[in-house]
Amino acid sequence: MAKVIIPEHYTPVIDFMESQRAIKKIKDFFQQELAYGLSLRRVSAPLFVAPETGLNDNLNGVERTVEFTVKDMNERKVEIVQSLAKWKRMALGKYGIQPGHGIYTDMNAIRRDEELDNLHSVYVDQWDWEKVIRKEQRNEEFLKETVTTLYNALKNLGDYVNRLYPELRTKLPNEIFFITTQELEDRYPDKTPKEREDAITEEKRAVFIMKIGGKLKSGKPHDGRAPDYDDWELNGDIILWNEILNQSFEISSMGIRVDETAMERQLKEAHAEERRDLEFHKMILNKELPYTIGGGIGQSRLCMYFLRKAHIGEVQVSVWPEDMVAECSENNIFLL
Repeated sequence: MAKVIIPEHYTPVIDFMESQRAIKKIKDFFQQELAYGLSLRRVSAPLFVAPETGLNDNLNGVERTVEFTVKDMNERKVEIVQSLAKWKRMALGKYGIQPGHGIYTDMNAIRRDEELDNLHSVYVDQWDWEKVIRKEQRNEEFLKETVTTLYNALKNLGDYVNRLYPELRTKLPNEIFFITTQELEDRYPDKTPKEREDAITEEKRAVFIMKIGGKLKSGKPHDGRAPDYDDWELNGDIILWNEILNQSFEISSMGIRVDETAMERQLKEAHAEERRDLEFHKMILNKELPYTIGGGIGQSRLCMYFLRKAHIGEVQVSVWPEDMVAECSENNIFLL
C-alpha cells in the first residue's frame, strides 16, 4: 500500500517551470563537481544486460527484475538494470583505466517492487561512478577521504543553489559525521535501524553510516546489501536531514568493492555461493578485474533535497497511485 507524508502548510518555494530550469542547473553543476573531485570521465552505459553475465545488481535479493526477449537474438532474455554496480567495474577493466581515475554515467532503472512514497519511485535515476584504486587503498581511511570529497561537492552544490535561489536557504554542516552500524546499534539499542538513522541524522544533520550488510551483535544486519559488489566492512550511505519531511534522507550508497577474499566470505554468509559460476564473479575471484571504489548518487533525490520539495514526483516523471496523486494535489504537492 502506497503511503505519503504531507508536510504541514507545505508550499513549493519555487514554481513548476522555474523548478524545471533549476533541475537542469543542479544536474549540470554537480556532474562537474563529481568529475573534478574524483577524477572521473563520463561514459555511456547499458539500460539492460544478459542475466547469465551476473552483471545486474541483485539489490536485497528479493526484488523482481523487469525483463524481455530480443527477437533477432533467438528470443534471448535480457533484464533492465537495477543498478550498474558490477558493470562499471567490468568497464574499468575493459577500458584499461589506471588507479586514481574512473568513470561516471547516467543510470536509469526500473524497480517494480519499490514501495512508493515521498522518496521512492519505480523509476530510478542516478549517477553511477566507479574509480580504480590500488590494493593498499582498500581501507577505512581512504573510504573516509572519498566520502569527504563527495560531501564537499554536495556543499558546493548547496552554495550554488542558494546563490541562484536565496529563498531556498539550504544549509549543510561543515563536516560529515562518521559512524558504524554497530556503533549506531549500541547507541540506540531499542530503536529500529530506520529510527536509528533518523535519530543520528537529526542530531548531526549529515552522516555517513559505515559497514552495511553484515550481521550486528543483535544477529540482524542494519540493512540489506548485495554480497557481491560492496565490501561490507568498507561501505556506507551518505544521509542528510530533510527538514521538509522531518526524517533522514539517503543521498548516496557507496563503498570499496569486494576483493577476492571479501567476495568468498560474503557469498558464503549470504548463502549465494552459486553465483561463483557467473562470469563477473569468476573474474573477481580470479583477480582479473581492478580493485575499485564506487557508488550511486540519486539525481532526483539531489534535486528534491536542494529545491526543498516534499515528494520525488515533483522533480521526476513516474507513475503513482491515484489516491496518492489526489492527496498530494489537495496539499500543494503537484506530481509530474
